[in-house]
Amino acid sequence: MPTLLIADDHPLFRAALHRAAEEAVDDLQISEADSLDSVLEAIEAQQIDLMLLDLHMPGNHGLAGLATIRALQPGLAIIIVSANEEPHVIRRAIDLGAAGYLPKSSGLVDLQQALQTVLDGERWIPAMLRETVARVAPFSKDADLAARLASLSAHQYKVLSLVAEGLLNKQIADRLGVQLRTVKAHMTRIMGRLGVRNRAQAIRVLHEMGLADPSRQIEEAQDA
Repeated sequence: MPTLLIADDHPLFRAALHRAAEEAVDDLQISEADSLDSVLEAIEAQQIDLMLLDLHMPGNHGLAGLATIRALQPGLAIIIVSANEEPHVIRRAIDLGAAGYLPKSSGLVDLQQALQTVLDGERWIPAMLRETVARVAPFSKDADLAARLASLSAHQYKVLSLVAEGLLNKQIADRLGVQLRTVKAHMTRIMGRLGVRNRAQAIRVLHEMGLADPSRQIEEAQDA
């Protein structure tokens, strides 16, 4: 029985994906996650065959989350689900190991085709975007950035993500329920593995793989 993890921070969208996936694939075991932390816990606790991953959920930092998950679980097939339909973003995701890319504007048929295609071991991109994506040149920095992030453990990535959110070591220790010296030790190892000298440079590694979220940009414009 194949297993699917739906990773998205919007409950209604998760529920819609859940129902659609049940209709698309027989005998599919489905679980859900609403942040990258819960994704990392899920892939440590159980065998996952396929994931629908929202690029912009909490802790993901755009493509950094994808790179980290791929490093921890190289055999896990990941379909990116995003409101971002920019061809260069899709190309970067595919080059970093995504098995498919599903715009949030897609319909039920596209989702069903994506799930079936990826479970069959093939890559899936919407037909209307394939030629455009194929013409996009690779982003030269991504391979190096992904390799550096891949050197981090799941716990180290969590610490780095919280540093990027602006938390101090003491706040990170409280959030994770660990001692302050543990966080400091993680930070020393993080900077060593990323090849950086300070927190600002470590944060920059995440930011270089970050992406603007079109859905949030629309919400902010409506609120302005």
